[in-house]
Order: sequence, then C-alpha cells, then structure tokens
Amino acid sequence: MTTLLDLPSGHYIGGEWTGDRATLTVENPATGAILARVADADAEIGRSALAAAVAAQEHWAQTSPRARADLLMNVFDLLHERAGQFAALITAEMGKPFAEARGEVAYGAEFFRWFAEESVRSGGAYRVAPSGTRRIVTMKQPVGPVLAITPWNFPLAMGARKIAPALAAGCTVVVKPAPQTPLTTLALMALLDEAGVPAGVVNCVTTSDAAGVCGPLIADPGLRKLTFTGSTAVGRTLLAQASQRVLRTSMELGGNAPFVVLASADLDKAVAGAVEAKMRNSGEACTAANRFLVHYSLADEFADRLTAQLSALRVGDGMAPGTQVGPLIDANAVASVEKLVDEAVQRGARVRTGGHRRPGPGYFFEPTVLTDVPADARILHSEIFGPVAPIRSFTTTAAALAEANATTAGLIGYVYGENLGETLTFAENLHTGMVGVNAGIVSDPAAPFGGVKESGLGREGGREGLDEYLETKYLGLAL
Repeated sequence: MTTLLDLPSGHYIGGEWTGDRATLTVENPATGAILARVADADAEIGRSALAAAVAAQEHWAQTSPRARADLLMNVFDLLHERAGQFAALITAEMGKPFAEARGEVAYGAEFFRWFAEESVRSGGAYRVAPSGTRRIVTMKQPVGPVLAITPWNFPLAMGARKIAPALAAGCTVVVKPAPQTPLTTLALMALLDEAGVPAGVVNCVTTSDAAGVCGPLIADPGLRKLTFTGSTAVGRTLLAQASQRVLRTSMELGGNAPFVVLASADLDKAVAGAVEAKMRNSGEACTAANRFLVHYSLADEFADRLTAQLSALRVGDGMAPGTQVGPLIDANAVASVEKLVDEAVQRGARVRTGGHRRPGPGYFFEPTVLTDVPADARILHSEIFGPVAPIRSFTTTAAALAEANATTAGLIGYVYGENLGETLTFAENLHTGMVGVNAGIVSDPAAPFGGVKESGLGREGGREGLDEYLETKYLGLAL
C-alpha cells in the first residue's frame, strides 16, 4: 500500500498511472500547509479516461456476477487491512479526527461487501401474459459507463458508495474527486488495482476545472450514467447538462435537516443524539442537523445541556490525541459559517457558547449554540456545514411539523419522542427521504440513502442502490 510520500500524483487511466506534471496543491486544513501536489486534468485527459471506460465496458459487463462479487470482497478485505493508513490520509487532507476517519474507512469498506453480496442477487422475472399467448421475461443489464463526481467531506465513503454498486452491476467508471481531497481517491485507485480490478474498469482524473472536464464527458455519447454528490446549485447545472443526452442520473444534493424534540422525548437520548447529528464531521455533512426545534417545556434544559456538551468538546488537529472536532475544509468554509452566525446574532440570536473562528494556523470554528434565533434568520434556511446549532422552540406538534417542512430541501430529518404513536406519525409526515427516529446517525450501506424535493434523485445503498446502475430489458416470447 502506498503512503502519502509515495502516492502516485498522476491520473489513473486504463490501469496505468499517467506521468502528468503535478500542479494541483492539496492542503492540510489543520495547518494550512501543503500536503502534496497532484496532476490537474484538462478536457482531453478526461476524454481519455472515458475512452478507457468505454473500451472496458463490454468485457466487464460479461464478467460473471460471482467474479465481480469476489473482487469486491477482496477490496473490502484490503481496506480493513489498510484502515489505519487510509484514516491517516483522510485526516491529513480533510481534517476530521482520526477516530472518525477510521469510522469512515469501515463505513466505506462496507459498501464493497454489501454490493458484493447484492451483485449475485440481481435477477429478472418470468410470467404469463394476460392473453396467455406470450411470456413476459425481464432481465437486468448494466447501464454502461458511469461518471462519478464525489465530494470532499467523505473522500473514501462517497467514492465507495458509487464505485461499489457500479462495479457490482457490471458498469465501468470514471471518478472525478473533489480538488480539496484527491489523495484518498488516488489511494483507493491503487488499492483497486492491487485487488485485481481490470484495466479501464475504474479510472480517475483529478482536476481544479470540474466544469471544463466533466462538461465534455457528459456530452460524450459513450457516457450513460452520471452520479453526483454535492451542492444543489451544482446538481441543477449537471442535471441540465445530462438532460441533453437523457442520461441516467443519481443526485445526492444539499440538506437542511430539522432535529425535532417532542414533549415526550427523553432528554438524555435527545442531547446525545443532537451531538451526534450535529458534530459528526464537524458539521460538514449533508446529514448534519441544521435546525433544532424543541418543545417549549424542554427547550431551556435542552439548550443548557447541549451548550455544556459542545463547549466541552476538544477542538484541534485531527491527528492529535483526544481531538473531537477538527478544522473546516478551508478558509471559505470558515468565512461562510462566520457570516451566518454574525447575521443571526445581529438579528437577535443569543450565543450560548462559541460563535467565533479560532486563530490560525488552520481553519477552525468553535462549536456554537445559538438560542432566540428569529424565524427569518438565514442560518435556518441555509445549509450551515459547520459546528453551529441554532435552537428554536415550539408549542404544538403541528407548528413544529410545519416549520420542519418549510424548506426546499428534503434529505433527512430527526425526531425524538417516547410517545410511539406521536413520534412515528411525525416521522411519517416529514418531507424527507430519511428520518432518524430517536437516532442521531442513520447512514447504513444496507439502507437506501437519498432525499426528496431539491435534495436529489435516486438512492445509494440498500437494494435500491444496485438498481441505479441497471436497466430493465423486456423480452416478449411468442408461443
């Protein structure tokens, strides 16, 4: 397994590492220091990667499901063997605490195991037509070459969540990782090569010009599927481009998750869940709790307890022992969070703890709790992507549900309550693709991940995740 010092810096195309000059810099967000430089692709490099995927598609599609499953299990085993090395790489380029990075490696590896198991279970159907004169046969076939555009906040897991089902279905892939965190993806390419993935089946290009590289690929007739995790704004642009060629798409876009504490909630559970849902990945997650709506009878105590919990968290370099909250990804991220907090305070919000950036080096923002947040504050209507918890109270369940649903996003919500009927009814009526019911983390490779409204299209993970990479073909058999 390669280390950071000898990690290939070129693109991975057709089973080979290119010798392109490394000019794209990768920073350590905890220090601002340059970690490495990698190659910076242009449109021509992108097209060569897609050409390799197209050339490998037919042979890979004809590979037996069992052979694909065995290969994916090999990847799973290798990831667990190298978990510490991958976790250190994730922490170095993304910033999350090392313990969380190890958790991401385990989570990402599980996608390879899950889809190894699913790859041999993709089937069709045989039935008699109503007329009785024909037989209806359906079968599943791979969509074809895939462009997978991955984000920086989970550099291993998000790649795994796209690559594993694509390979299981018999699709080849071109991966375009985020420019902030390309090193983990390059390390994954080296591991896939070691695991025995054939040349051209998975390819990777790193670039600072996502539009210039991905635009021509989306327009290329060789591409048949686009999968993207990132902001809603970029997702809209990609969907518009994909519509010109009627590409299959999977879009996991932004969120604005409500975290609702009903009157019947167990506060011990609710506060523990709030810390999980808010502070995982320093709040830099689409699943992060974004707004806390607490019944008025519990609001003061909930705010006191959450303030105590967040103010006690240890902030620092993710590799330092005991660190619980790492840096944000870059200076722009800190500035964005700071502006949201300052605007809320100017409109009357009260800072219970935190509220400020920390001096450098690195890109740190203090864990923050805000109360008395006005309903029209921008922080309630924007994805914060940082360690800030704005709290509002409500008097009726109907009012809480209306406020929770008053957003164009619909990825995930959380609800805590001990009254089973009321809690489940609330969860069922949230306009989200996922709900954590008395749970602060719901992500699971065996479950379908995805949202409604402007939070995306399609599902990743679960049985549904394989279908995103398969087409259904119907054979009408005359007797």
